[in-house]
Amino acid sequence: MVPPGTPLYRHRLATRLWHWINAIAVVILFGSGLGISNAHPRLYWGAYGANFDHAWAQLPHFPGWLTIPASYNLAISRRWHLFFALVLAFGLLAYMIASLFNRHFRRDLALTGKDVSPAHLAEDVRDHVDFRFHDADDPGRYNSLQKWSYILVIFLALPVMILTGLALSPGMDAAWPWLLQLFGGRQSARSVHFVTSALIGGFTVIHLALVILAGLGNELRSMITGWWRVPA
Repeated sequence: MVPPGTPLYRHRLATRLWHWINAIAVVILFGSGLGISNAHPRLYWGAYGANFDHAWAQLPHFPGWLTIPASYNLAISRRWHLFFALVLAFGLLAYMIASLFNRHFRRDLALTGKDVSPAHLAEDVRDHVDFRFHDADDPGRYNSLQKWSYILVIFLALPVMILTGLALSPGMDAAWPWLLQLFGGRQSARSVHFVTSALIGGFTVIHLALVILAGLGNELRSMITGWWRVPA
């Protein structure tokens, strides 16, 4: 066991930079996306959707304190959304390339036999429910739930959100018509985009809650300096 108080270099520079850039981008994308949603708060499947078509989901009107800008302005919401979508997409690409070179993916996210064992995953869930986050022999390593959540977000949710966002752009439709067909039409792409965004929002809330429960100061220091201390 690693003694409590031992400093461990947990996060490399590329990971820390991407984390904070991504955090800013996601917050602004959520706010501007909710502002865009207020323009037509209905979700459809297929190629078309209008006021009198059947919607599978009726979204609420989001209050101004959640949207960007605070007052309804579809044009400004779109500008914020499109700019930070580029920040998110190119930031993710740069992070993936850097993580291949510094072996972050192989070192921290590679799944082992234990990580796919239902019994071990159930034990990991029980440890989290009991607020025991650092009981592993090597507490500096990601636990199985961390690996799975980061893999699903980085390699599935974020790419799907980026691709569906591209599918909603008329300019991209002209260049890559197959992209819109991949998601079954513009309205299906919009629905998948919104659902994926909601899942990432849920992940963000759970992530913040676990950071606070695991030790806010220690976790923040590790994401700023890279150094993390083994807690008691």
